Amino acid sequence: MVTLKDIREARTRLQGLTTRTPLIEFDPGVPHVSLPLRDMGISLPDPSRRLFLKPENQQPIGAFKLRGAYNKIASLSEEARKRGVISYSSGNHAQGVAYAARALGVKAVIVMPNNAPAIKREATAALGADIVLVGPGSTERQLKAEELAAEHGYIIVPPYNDEKIIAGQGTMGLEILEDMPEVETVLSPVGGGGLISGVAAALKLIKPSVHVFGVEPELAADAQASLRAGKIVQFPADQVTRTIADGLRTQSVGHINFDHMQCFVDGIVTVTEDEIREAMKLLAANPETIAEPSGAVATAGFLFRADQLPKTKLNVAIISGGNIEPAMLEELRPR
Repeated sequence: MVTLKDIREARTRLQGLTTRTPLIEFDPGVPHVSLPLRDMGISLPDPSRRLFLKPENQQPIGAFKLRGAYNKIASLSEEARKRGVISYSSGNHAQGVAYAARALGVKAVIVMPNNAPAIKREATAALGADIVLVGPGSTERQLKAEELAAEHGYIIVPPYNDEKIIAGQGTMGLEILEDMPEVETVLSPVGGGGLISGVAAALKLIKPSVHVFGVEPELAADAQASLRAGKIVQFPADQVTRTIADGLRTQSVGHINFDHMQCFVDGIVTVTEDEIREAMKLLAANPETIAEPSGAVATAGFLFRADQLPKTKLNVAIISGGNIEPAMLEELRPR
């Protein structure tokens, strides 16, 4: 299990490389934001329940993944770095590994699904990584990465199932508590579990009273199913790839992540595809909080699943990334 010491050491490594993102209050009561909710026949959230956003779209790669990727690669020995690193990702972790590897002078190879958004593939290549494309299943790209690692001697940088990755993502939890010591509930997107594992560990180890909830698409609700079953449940690739939230299309959470989730996470709620899109529209009203589909799910959880969440007054939702296709962003703009 990741310790508070591990997370604090990760923060030291990340200083000067990652952005210390602020907390931005989300106000669904302003006219241009509240209108879509009313159009959908949904009541506005209780005004006594304030929501603050942690905008990881402001990181150099537009997503939180840089935290874990850099912490992992920076922790490697010189001999290991010389061998190069390989990872498997639908996009944001790919960019995090590529950015971190370039900063440390390390060769990077990324196995990506052929349905990854073009904006993420192009950004990863622009950062100097070699890209290998495979089919859409998360298991398929992991197996290809392991095959290439065995063949060439690369060090694998997993997207989530790794203590160094978890500790790097956990630095967000430290920042949230420093900026808002009174925070009562924190909402995090859930894909493979790296983000929520680290954030929940940091929060609970410092302030056990904080509620930590995950949010994931209904089409990729394997984490919720796993927590309920008490064991890891895997979803089929043809189902999870149907969600618009490409960063959350993992078929199952990692084993290490699941251990942390069982220990530190209070629950998981799910949201529909329409609710994800609606949250994206609301977040796009502010240039500082523009979110890709995966990045909008935590906000969607707060807006549309209030009945399943604690009735707390100070809440934080993590915007995990903002790497949205230009055409999709244009569709969200008010006409």
